[in-house]
Amino acid sequence: MPDPASRHFREGGSAVSGDLPALVARFAAACHDAGLPVDPERAERLARAVVTVAPRTTRRLYHCALATLVSDPAQIPVFDRVFGAVFGGLVDVAESRGDPNGPPPAGRPSASGTPSRSGDTGGAGVLHTAPGPVAAAGGTAVPVPAVASATERLAGRDFDELSGDELLALAAAMRRFRVATPPRRSRRTRTAPNGRRVDLRSTLRVARRTAGDPVALIRRTPRRRPRRLVVLCDISGSMEPHARALLQLLYCAGGGSGAEVFTFATRLTRLTPALTRRAPADALRRAARLAPDWSGGTRIGEALKQFLDSYGARGMARGAVVLIISDGWETGDPALLGGQMARLSRLAHRIVWANPRTRQPEYRPLVGGMVAAWPYCDAVVSAHRLDAIDDLLAALADPKPKRTSRTTSGGRPAGGAGATLGIAPCW
Repeated sequence: MPDPASRHFREGGSAVSGDLPALVARFAAACHDAGLPVDPERAERLARAVVTVAPRTTRRLYHCALATLVSDPAQIPVFDRVFGAVFGGLVDVAESRGDPNGPPPAGRPSASGTPSRSGDTGGAGVLHTAPGPVAAAGGTAVPVPAVASATERLAGRDFDELSGDELLALAAAMRRFRVATPPRRSRRTRTAPNGRRVDLRSTLRVARRTAGDPVALIRRTPRRRPRRLVVLCDISGSMEPHARALLQLLYCAGGGSGAEVFTFATRLTRLTPALTRRAPADALRRAARLAPDWSGGTRIGEALKQFLDSYGARGMARGAVVLIISDGWETGDPALLGGQMARLSRLAHRIVWANPRTRQPEYRPLVGGMVAAWPYCDAVVSAHRLDAIDDLLAALADPKPKRTSRTTSGGRPAGGAGATLGIAPCW
């Protein structure tokens, strides 16, 4: 007798259309037909969970549905059968629950030496996989549901492949990120029970309640506040798409709006006031008007010297996290860039360089600008697409500078990419 879940799925139409609400509704109806107590309220709860969690793998979708539709452990076997029938065996439900006695994960050989059900590696099928037939346990072809959104498709493409409208479409996804820097001690203090400093004024004020006897000591400890983020963005012709994308990220992401932003090509321009606009498109247009050398040449050393002379040495770069966005193509003197990077490293807490060319595994810092700057960078990341932004955010939030672990030879990087940083490459 055919499974009522699979019968309902076939009658309800294919799920490869990418209509997520219809897919959730058909799955909830299939669970109801299979005997699970799934009512419209639970179906609505599942839809809210899918919208909130935004699962990108079928394993996460499985757990969303399990948490919202199942109310008794005895219902789990029926739920597993319905989920496997509807979603074509994309995920091994036994492995999702951590069952050691379940069948082997998808794509791995079983105990008999034959491959198990076809699906994504490790049992976590990516939901934005293109539609196509998948071999189920019985050997029949089952359509794979594809519920990808436009944002998920754009997130896997390099920034230099996106048009202006496609880049603006990523604004909503960029708002989910949080730009954080490591904390530092402030001169201001706050009340703390284990503080090292005794607040005499507050202690004496409280002692009035006990006839002047200081029974309780009021202690204070220094406040901790995030370090300042300073961004130096290369807007030359080779970096224009990546500059627009990362400036939009700083505008949209939480915590990025408080950064001090400068752009440079042949001259240095402060863009911090331009990023206070309400819409990303307005902010980028205003930034382009303020920077007359947009898509021009590249003089990184001169721009860095101008920044240090006018802003950095006066306090802006002291103890800050400095993010330099550039591909390292220096048309000026590389020796000047090396000297200014050494000067910056003595002021800043941490220097992170975002170079989209490092996305290539065979990348080596052989260009004059990168050879001069590489020894003074604490982290080098690619940040060439939205999927790679996590590496950039992790490098900015790292609390410990790693300059002490650099190993250089004659002022030049030793070994391959990442060798002088004492860390694993982030590309």
